[in-house]
Parts: sequence; C-alpha cells; structure tokens
Amino acid sequence: MTGTVSSFAPAKINLALHVTGRRADGYHLLSSLVVFADIGDRVSAAPGDGLSLRVTGPRRTGVPENASNLVLKAATLLGGDRGAALTLDKHLPAASGIGGGSSDAAAALRVLARLWDVPLPDAAAVLALGADVPVCLAPRPVVMEGIGERLRPVPELPSLAIVLVNPGLEVATPAVFRGLERRDGTPLDPVPGGTSAAEFAGWLAAQRNDLEAPARALAPEIGTVLAALGGTSGCLLARMSGSGATCFGLYADDESAAEGARTLQMAQPGWWVVSGRVLAADDQSTRATT
Repeated sequence: MTGTVSSFAPAKINLALHVTGRRADGYHLLSSLVVFADIGDRVSAAPGDGLSLRVTGPRRTGVPENASNLVLKAATLLGGDRGAALTLDKHLPAASGIGGGSSDAAAALRVLARLWDVPLPDAAAVLALGADVPVCLAPRPVVMEGIGERLRPVPELPSLAIVLVNPGLEVATPAVFRGLERRDGTPLDPVPGGTSAAEFAGWLAAQRNDLEAPARALAPEIGTVLAALGGTSGCLLARMSGSGATCFGLYADDESAAEGARTLQMAQPGWWVVSGRVLAADDQSTRATT
C-alpha cells in the first residue's frame, strides 16, 4: 500500500482476574474476563525506509521512541526487513494495568499486516511480545486463560458504560505478583448471558481480582480511588483492573458514567479520569483502515 494505515488501540480492562496456578518457569496461570473500551491510543503506519517511531499525544512524555517500545518490537517480529514510519498517538497512562503497551503492539501488527499485505501472526507467535498481546489482537469480550494464550468467547454482555481512573501511579507488575499470598485460586464462574447491566454487575461482584490486595499494599491510594468511584451515583461496581493502579467503575448508561467522571475530576483534578463505553463483540473500531 502507498497510503497511511491506522488502527485504534483500546484500553484492555480485566473485569475479573483469578490467579489459578504457577508454571515451573514462573509464569502465572490466569482466569480473567477481559473487555475493551472506546478509550485508547492510536497507531498509524506509512511506507518508509527502515523502521521508525514517532510518539505524539497527551501521554507521550516518557514513552520511548526506540527499540524498547513494544510497537517497534511488534514491527520487528512481523517483518523487520520491511520499512514503515510508525506513529503512536498516546492517550493511556503507562504501566497502569489497562494493557496500553500490549494494545499498542497489537494495533501495530494490524496496521503493518495491512500495509505490508502479510497475514497477522497467531497468538503463540505474539506471546513473545507479552502475555496480553494475544487478547489485544482482536479486541472483544473474552475469557483469557493459561498465561494469556487461551481465549474463549463469552455470551453477549449487556450494554455497559465505564469510567477509568488512575491516581497518577505506576505499579510494577512483578512486585504485585510477588505480593500474592495464594496462587491456586478457583477459576471464573461461567459468564452469564442475557443479563441486565445490574444483574451482570451482581455476578461480577462475586468474582475477584486476586492482584488487588497486593497492589493496594504497595499503593494504598488505590483504595482511595475505589471508594471514590464506588461513591459516584449510578456506579454498579468499582474494581481495580489488571495489576493496577487503574480502577474502573461500571454504569448502566453513558449519562451516569459521564456524571461520575465529572464528579471525580472536580474532586481530584490531579487524577486521570475518563468515561466511555465497553466495546461490544462486533465493534469494528479497531480495524486497520486507510
């Protein structure tokens, strides 16, 4: 192709995350319900000599433009002998438990596969980029199992609005996993279908994020965020996503989520707060397009 190809890189939210075991090589086994939001970054690619990366956007500070960035690692994995000028428009905070780097890498794979007219790699191949990259390749609600390589579809979820909040903290994932008291938890209960937003939130409340307790031990501010989210009008459930420190609140409608976000922004102007919607299984917003 001769034009620019672009793809949305949505935030990945672990609505529940159960740690069910640990392999001999140290990788933890998970059972996690993953969804994506219409909140995220954007990756674009145009023809170029060699591989290059430019980072723009309100969260670009501190994001490397060199080979340590997962976007360039993804490009090298797909076809490092080809050329492309990549741009990452960064809106998600780094190291925040919502898969920003992994989603960026997956978006880079989507745009470069189209630019170079090559097939997307399979889940096993992209695991080399990180355990969250396979689930980000085709963003949709799924249960993620194993170390991230096994993905199962789920029944259609109800329409959900969401508020994401990060208090300006980066929590190191290895430190969170080291703080786990148990690594042999039960897997997720079967995900129900045909529920209302309130009914689904009730089911979700009976599930867990096993990483929340060790993350809160490292960063007590997470508890402050959860209390603030849970106190907003219409919030059905407040929980930490992934290894933190970003937390989410679920709402039945856009208006409640937007009002919750405004309330938090006024009370805590130093926090990163944004409202949006959970993407449905058939959402096409992440397709690579010219």
